[in-house]
Amino acid sequence: MHPQIAAVFDEAENRYLKPEELKLISQYVASMPERLDAYRSLRDRELEIVQAVADQLEAASPQESEETLERCLKNALLMLRYCALSLLVNDESLVERRFLAWVSPLAKVYDTKAIDAKLYRLLNQQLSKMLTAKQLSYLSPSLSLAQEALLSQSSTPQMVVSH
Repeated sequence: MHPQIAAVFDEAENRYLKPEELKLISQYVASMPERLDAYRSLRDRELEIVQAVADQLEAASPQESEETLERCLKNALLMLRYCALSLLVNDESLVERRFLAWVSPLAKVYDTKAIDAKLYRLLNQQLSKMLTAKQLSYLSPSLSLAQEALLSQSSTPQMVVSH
């Protein structure tokens, strides 16, 4: 749950909620049906979304190995799932704590920045086709956070080991 909302509930045991705290909860509760619809849409159309991206990425990157493309697509699929959960609970920090914490180092080691940039562009295009503008507005903050964090990493120099 969003940290601000969780904090409001923690405070509720000591006192009644202030008007601005009630407003925050009301906004979250009012957005829940749309958040649920967005989550269900992503869940139900995941294969369709990722397959379309995979087909386009493969066509746009014929020089890349199947293993590399597959690794990038798996990471993108995980990113999409974490972002979907993040939109449902309205907590972008979930993406940082549970996804970026372990995927960032892997992306850096494998140096997939160029492929990931293409993949994210294709994924964002596909999501724009499949989700309503409102659904996309709930997903975008966590999706942007994840994509920008992964693409902003500098490449590590390749180590040469001599025997």
